[in-house]
Amino acid sequence: MRHLRCDLRTMPIVLSLLVACTGAHDRDRATSADEAAIRGARAAQNAAIAVGDVDRAAGYWTEDVEIRRGLGQLIVGRDAYRQLVTPNGNRDSALVYQREPTAVVVSAKWPLAYESGTWAGHLGGANGPVTISGQYSAQWVKRADRWLIRGEVFVALACAGVGCAYTAAP
Repeated sequence: MRHLRCDLRTMPIVLSLLVACTGAHDRDRATSADEAAIRGARAAQNAAIAVGDVDRAAGYWTEDVEIRRGLGQLIVGRDAYRQLVTPNGNRDSALVYQREPTAVVVSAKWPLAYESGTWAGHLGGANGPVTISGQYSAQWVKRADRWLIRGEVFVALACAGVGCAYTAAP
């Protein structure tokens, strides 16, 4: 069995490897914490939407947020997006949208992250029947140590009941 010999010539290499491994570990830990923060923000936003707390839900969007709705309509800006989740009229006939992330990828270089998952529009509340659903993706940006949604794209892929009467944008 050979013994590893450490002398002054090999020490810089060993130290470089240790520093590189420690730095990678720190980046992994930061990325993991950012991923958890994004998943937590999404869960908190879902909860706010479920109870009709539009102000809290809007707090997760940048001022210039853009959304491509499930059936193709484009919405630009926080105020326009707020109108989509603001309960109006009969709460029993309102759709409550919920997003469930399946993946969150955080950039090790930039303050950006990518989220993808499934979404569903529930009739009358978060536990109501699903009338429309599909897949989504979102771009998150970190500003002042807080993750915010800058853009979302939703694609409707399934429907039930009244949801099947909705029309897609041409």
